[in-house]
Amino acid sequence: MEAVAKLNNYPTSPRKMRLLADLIRGMEVEKALGVLQFNPKHPAVPMYKLLKSAINNWEQKNTEAKVEDAKLIVKTIMVDNGRVIKRMRPAPQGRGYRVRKRSNHVTIVVDSKN
Repeated sequence: MEAVAKLNNYPTSPRKMRLLADLIRGMEVEKALGVLQFNPKHPAVPMYKLLKSAINNWEQKNTEAKVEDAKLIVKTIMVDNGRVIKRMRPAPQGRGYRVRKRSNHVTIVVDSKN
């Protein structure tokens, strides 16, 4: 039985988060946690917490099974665009440049291998 965890409106660009998502897609959960724990990119910390949350959600659904015996894998991981906050930055000759501060939504689904 699969479990889902979601992270909404995290203030980093979706492209940066997708680079991490591509690293752990289809991996076993223990290996994915190790990869995220030692990754130097700044979105690795919330992704690590989100994966731990998905594992805990799976434990809540399957009280009789253990995580170590189930061989959990990251079945699906999706990174979607979130809201974009628009700001203005001063530019030469009295103009203004638009700054787009992007955010993203991350959804992780974990499931047992068998």
